[in-house]
Amino acid sequence: MMTAAQSKDSKAPALQVRDGAGRHLAQFNIGRIRYPLDDPRMKEFADNVERINGLAEKIEGFVWRLQDDSGHAMNMRVYDDPRILPNLTVWENVEALERFVFKTAHNRFYMRRADWLEPLDLPLVLWWVQPGERPSLEDGVARLEKLKSQGPSEDAFLWENVAQANVWKTARGISVSEHAA
Repeated sequence: MMTAAQSKDSKAPALQVRDGAGRHLAQFNIGRIRYPLDDPRMKEFADNVERINGLAEKIEGFVWRLQDDSGHAMNMRVYDDPRILPNLTVWENVEALERFVFKTAHNRFYMRRADWLEPLDLPLVLWWVQPGERPSLEDGVARLEKLKSQGPSEDAFLWENVAQANVWKTARGISVSEHAA
């Protein structure tokens, strides 16, 4: 079976997820911070979490995000590692998530993630959920682990596997027609 890493290296992904067929798109990502959040080197990142989360909530197509009483998920622990920050959101469709990630102020922070986060082999997983479904942190971890161990599937996939992820493809310099079937 092809692993997620092998899929990333190939020209065309083995799996193309067409659409959610009336479902919403869940995304779970993690980042391991380079320094404690109160370290001056993390100030710009930490100072903008609330602003970027608020921006997400205003994007047409945003549905939900995991948060605790602090208003974010940075206090939630995954992989028993206090340096790993989780992020779990649900969107009406791929286009809404792409709009937020690549076409708002979020992209400026996304492009600078190496300043604050250590590189991880596979920090993101996407999957479809039924409208109204709110995945748990454990669901996100399980999907990410499934992607790592089994590669992309209909249950756990990457941007490159989503046929309609045109903004992602453009950001990577991939012709949208390269992935059209």
